[in-house]
Amino acid sequence: MSHSDTIPLHPSSQSDIDEIEDLINASVQLGPATVLPARPPSPPRVSIPVSSSPFIPSNLPLPPPSFQKPTPVQAFPPPPVPGSNGTGKSNSGRQNIAAAGFGSPPNTLTEPVWDTVKRDLSRIVSNLKLVVFPNPFRDDPGKALRDWDLWGPFFFIVFLGLTLSWSASVKKSEVFAVAFALLAAGAVILTLNVLLLGGNIIFFQSLSLLGYCLFPLDVGALICMLKDNVIVKVIVVSVTLAWSSWAAYPFMSTAVNPRRKALALYPVFLMYVSVGFLIIAID
Repeated sequence: MSHSDTIPLHPSSQSDIDEIEDLINASVQLGPATVLPARPPSPPRVSIPVSSSPFIPSNLPLPPPSFQKPTPVQAFPPPPVPGSNGTGKSNSGRQNIAAAGFGSPPNTLTEPVWDTVKRDLSRIVSNLKLVVFPNPFRDDPGKALRDWDLWGPFFFIVFLGLTLSWSASVKKSEVFAVAFALLAAGAVILTLNVLLLGGNIIFFQSLSLLGYCLFPLDVGALICMLKDNVIVKVIVVSVTLAWSSWAAYPFMSTAVNPRRKALALYPVFLMYVSVGFLIIAID
């Protein structure tokens, strides 16, 4: 079979080919091909409001919003730097907070010995002023003996015993022992007496008070040692005895019930009178 030979097409196939050619010719004559429009978008659906609250909202109108004036915020100053008084200066000259009764107590284990001695001496002088000398705190014994100590009473008892032993011409050691035992045991017995009477006072606080009240008798014993005159001794001892009793009266009287005040004050006065006679009798 040669290339020039042709095979006749079926009439239906020929008609299909003719139809395709007609479509191609028509599209060429119409110009560039046009894109058919896409499917029109579907109309928007009505959205159903969804509430996060389990309660059905009310149809009542909402109340009008209330406008409140904002409260101004007060600006606080920054805390002061430790070691300064707010103006950049050091507080070394001021009293320590812990020493005034506030804050944590200072660490005294690593401080110099001289600082400890100065602090104890300052406390002794302060308590001596509050107990023995007139001051506005005598009406409030709690304030006067809030910072009590035992170094002051111990010093006054030892000083009185040494003064009496120096005044004695013989048996100086025995005089010191008797004076020290009398004062120490007397203070303990008087304190127990106040506590047994229902006194509202601490044991060591009472010992501190009775010891500080010996200061006037110490002064009287020192004067009597320098002036060996019976009349001078009687006058000095009488004045110092009244001074010591006056110093102990407000503290011991307020510590017990008013009906038992005499039972608490009489032994104290008796001990001071015994010390006064001991001062006069030593020669």
